[in-house]
Amino acid sequence: MNEHEENPIDAEATDAPAAAEGGEVTAEMAAIEADAVGEGEKPRMDLAQLKAIVEALVYASPEPLTPKMLLKLLADEPKEDVLAAVEALKQDYDSRPGLHMAEVAGGYQITTRPELHDWVRRLFHERTTQKLSVAALETLSVIAYKQPITQAEIGEIRGVNASGVLSTLLERHLIKIVGRKNVIGRPFLYGTTKEFLIRFGLKDVNDLPKIEDMAQQLGFEPPPVLMERAVPEEMLPLEEGGEEPEGGNDPAGDEQP
Repeated sequence: MNEHEENPIDAEATDAPAAAEGGEVTAEMAAIEADAVGEGEKPRMDLAQLKAIVEALVYASPEPLTPKMLLKLLADEPKEDVLAAVEALKQDYDSRPGLHMAEVAGGYQITTRPELHDWVRRLFHERTTQKLSVAALETLSVIAYKQPITQAEIGEIRGVNASGVLSTLLERHLIKIVGRKNVIGRPFLYGTTKEFLIRFGLKDVNDLPKIEDMAQQLGFEPPPVLMERAVPEEMLPLEEGGEEPEGGNDPAGDEQP
């Protein structure tokens, strides 16, 4: 045999490990490449589909859907895409004659337009027992514009005892006890709730209309003191051991000796 001529058996034995090793590298790289392709294959949801999902979530939510919750529900989508869908949806509702998408109590809510409320009330005309009395609306207005405020101060503004009305507003979760005034007796201080914002379609208390407009709408003459800008009061925290319940308190007996 010529010394330069390779032995077929030796050549086969020499190439076999190389071929096997090459096969392993190829398989590993193929697997990595497949994973990379799989990760890159997930397409971003188009704006129309994302808007439809956002609209369904906002509509189905029993209370205003916050941006934080919305981003959590759509965690698989880029944050900027979700926010862009929200803005696009709000613009869509700007041109709808009967509904609009409002920012209420820190979240989004699809509601009927305010100018159509008189028509919508006809649908629920039979629920007259659920309506607040004029006295309750007056008291609620005083609390909304002068909060935090005590029962005695409410009585001074309205000229009547407000204990019964306060109980009603607490039961409806429209107001709550937010602390105690740092004066002798440490009376409870009252403020409005998230339910109040939702009921009146407000983003926050800064969205309250002028008191003159509110009084005219509710049908009462606002006392002069209610027109004055509220001065922040020094407020004590609630008792240690937990918050006072929103309902079940006796507003008439909230002052302590």
